[in-house]
Amino acid sequence: MVDDNELDMLRNIPTPVPSGEAKARALAAAMVAYDLEKNPTATQGSAKTERLTERARKLWRDVMQKKLIAAPALAGLVALPIAGYATFYLMEGSPFNFGADQEVAQAPVVRSKEAPASTLKKADAERREATTELLAAAPPKPEAKAASEEAVMNEAEPVGGSAPAPMADAVASSRMPTLMAQPQIAPSDMPMPPQVENHDRVQEFKTNPVRSALEDPVSTFSIDVDTASYSFVRRSLKEGLLPQADTVRVEEMINYFPYDWKGPNAATTPFNTTVSVTPTPWNQHTKLMHVAIKGYDVKLAEQRKANLVFLIDVSGSMDEPDKLPLLRSAFRLLVGKLNPDDTVSIVTYAGNAGTVLEPTKASERAKILQAIDTLTPGGSTAGEAGIREAYRLAQSSFVKDGVNRVMLATDGDFNVGQSDDDDLKRLIEEKRQSGVFLSVFGFGRGNLNDQMMQTIAQNGNGTAAYIDTLAEAEKVLVQDASSTLFPIAKDVKIQVEFNPSAVAEYRLIGYETRALNREDFNNDRVDAGEIGSGHSVTAIYEITPKDSPALAMDPLRYGQAATGSGGVVNADEYAFVKIRYKAPGGDVSKLITTPVTKANEVSSFDAAGADQRFSVAVAAFGQKLRDEDATDKLGFDRIAEIASAARGADPYGYRAEFLSLVRLASSLQGSKP
Repeated sequence: MVDDNELDMLRNIPTPVPSGEAKARALAAAMVAYDLEKNPTATQGSAKTERLTERARKLWRDVMQKKLIAAPALAGLVALPIAGYATFYLMEGSPFNFGADQEVAQAPVVRSKEAPASTLKKADAERREATTELLAAAPPKPEAKAASEEAVMNEAEPVGGSAPAPMADAVASSRMPTLMAQPQIAPSDMPMPPQVENHDRVQEFKTNPVRSALEDPVSTFSIDVDTASYSFVRRSLKEGLLPQADTVRVEEMINYFPYDWKGPNAATTPFNTTVSVTPTPWNQHTKLMHVAIKGYDVKLAEQRKANLVFLIDVSGSMDEPDKLPLLRSAFRLLVGKLNPDDTVSIVTYAGNAGTVLEPTKASERAKILQAIDTLTPGGSTAGEAGIREAYRLAQSSFVKDGVNRVMLATDGDFNVGQSDDDDLKRLIEEKRQSGVFLSVFGFGRGNLNDQMMQTIAQNGNGTAAYIDTLAEAEKVLVQDASSTLFPIAKDVKIQVEFNPSAVAEYRLIGYETRALNREDFNNDRVDAGEIGSGHSVTAIYEITPKDSPALAMDPLRYGQAATGSGGVVNADEYAFVKIRYKAPGGDVSKLITTPVTKANEVSSFDAAGADQRFSVAVAAFGQKLRDEDATDKLGFDRIAEIASAARGADPYGYRAEFLSLVRLASSLQGSKP
């Protein structure tokens, strides 16, 4: 029986300080309850009863709603045991780690000024019933049983102005090692964090092999100005993961950065070629042949009128912060970059395709932005229907001698209509004949179809970029808008013939997915890459001079093929570089050639230009991430040293960010992707 004097005494005493022993006892009791919840022993046919967790939560709810109004010390006796059990129940769905510095949060202490005796009696009875059932439902191990019952049932009378209140002591604040010491729950039994299944699709490819200049002297490939791989790699590293090898396309990492290569002086020559030969920083017995192309930079006044169709994926898979919300912000940036006479249309697709905005002048900016802001996700992904509708709309507002481009923004998850990559490739090949180009912008992770994006971008006379942040959106759609939107040449192919008298072996670094057959170079029907205004493209070969100790292949038993009496023609050349291209609206290619001689050679790697050295550092980093043999003995510290020394002017901080990625990769070295 509790009288008013006792209540006054309880009301005025301070909240007791918890002791470590009491903490351990109370946590043991809570773990017993946890075991009961996870391993019920009720027999078949038992009468339906309220779950223990429901009783505990109900009692806690009553406390929080002040149905049980307790004095400070009694509040601890009533509220804290329930809070302890409720905490473990909630932890069942919340992954956590045990650590010496990790603490259980203190349970809230309910305080009130008055407590009627009847309410306290009811609280006492309910608390006893709940805690007794927790222990009785399934007996704990013998060594824990006594401590558990003592912790739950002990009620010490206040003596000398203090109250031990074991349960209040036990649950108020406890470190995780105490929990680890108890026998009821092993770390392996604790709930694990949910595993997010990764459905990203990337194209698998093998690294370019070393080739004999005598047996296979010609290398042919399509240029690549895409940058998606670099952004994807950056996101992986910043999330604490080394990227999967097939997500690393070395040429896209190299070409992510702007370089100050010498460009052409007039639009009549769409690009200029710069070739150099330097020592290799990772192999003293080989050299690097560096082929750089710089496109003509179309001035603002010379830019052609643009007819753009935003083809936007609004399917259910886009309902994530780094997908549709980021996409909306990205396209808002692009609209602000357009000229007033440019035209914008918007097509969306989910379960089916629809036109959100008919062709509208960019001068009506508010109308375009409103259409972008109203986009919401939901439904399946009818990508094929969206592509067809976007091309139809682009053709309906086609600008002769202008820029006509579909800009597809998606995570690439096409699952309605033609969803096979080969079918989509044929569709894009058919549509590109209309003179409408296509660019692809990927968003998000876990569902990204990078393989499909690469396929349709390469066959749509367009580019592919991966946008993981708003800063990347600004780079692609604002800072690089001219090169992204305004092509100066299409179907650009490179063919290099190596002189076996000077070069024994060679290998092309990157461009594995852009390889062409030798005969494709002169075939104007074979599609290749596009270069935009001001674009720079870099290709690097590692070459092994004749008689170098670094030869990867044994020499032929019967020696070189016989030459005429005049000897080898152009014997002083390392190689002969040929480039074919078409004008954006043309069908017949033109040829540019450049011999590579000793005059292109630089005596030491440090004597090469800053852009050459930085691009080599990026090439080394890409190979290192792919775990290629060539850079096996080159450390990340050396890569960072090369890049830092060649950082040069870095107005947007791209090169500084690269250095931070090298450091991240170094810290993650040895961890699995």
